[in-house]
Amino acid sequence: MAGPLWPRTRRGSTDEALIRSVYEEHGHALLAYATRLTGDRATAEDVVQETLIRAWRHSEALVNGKGSVRGWLLTVARNIITDRYRARAARPQEVSGAAAAPPVELDHADAVVDTVTVLGALDQLTPEHRDVLKELYYRQLSVAEAADSLGIPAGTVKSRSHYALKALREVFRQNSTKEGNRMGGRPPQQPAGLREVVA
Repeated sequence: MAGPLWPRTRRGSTDEALIRSVYEEHGHALLAYATRLTGDRATAEDVVQETLIRAWRHSEALVNGKGSVRGWLLTVARNIITDRYRARAARPQEVSGAAAAPPVELDHADAVVDTVTVLGALDQLTPEHRDVLKELYYRQLSVAEAADSLGIPAGTVKSRSHYALKALREVFRQNSTKEGNRMGGRPPQQPAGLREVVA
C-alpha cells in the first residue's frame, strides 16, 4: 500500500501548524475579501482553500519577514479570482441542454391570411350568430356573461352558438373546397378558441 503523498516530517508538521495559525488569524478577513470579489460564498470558500494551499506550498514567503502576511494572502486570493475570471471568459459560454426551445410558429404571413380568412367567414354569418361567437370565443366569456353582455337569455346564447358554429363549419368547408380547387392551398387555421369547436 502506498504511503501518504507528503511524508510527515518535522518540517511538514511545522508547515501545517503555520498554515493553521495563518488561517486562524487571517481566515475571516480572507473569506470576506474573496466573497466581496466573487459575490458568491461557495466560490469564495474555494478561493480561500486554494490560497491556503499556495501558502502551504510557499511557506517561506510567510516567514521571511518581507511585507505583511495578510497582504500576501489577499494578493494571492485576488490573483486566483482573476485567473478564474479570465479562464471563464476565454472559453465559450456553456449552454444548458434543458432550456426549452421557443415554440415553432407559423410564418407571420400565414397568421395574417388566417385572420383575414376567419374574419371573412365570420362576416358571412348573421349578426346575431357573429355576436355570440365573439362574446364566447374571442372575449372568452361564460354563457351567463355573454347573455348579460348581449341582453338575451342564456338558453338563446347556447342555441345561437350551436347554429353559429354549424354555419361557420359550412363556410370553412366551402371556402377550403374553393381554395383547394383554385390553388391547392391549405385550410385556414382558426383562432385557438374556435379551433376545437369548429373542427
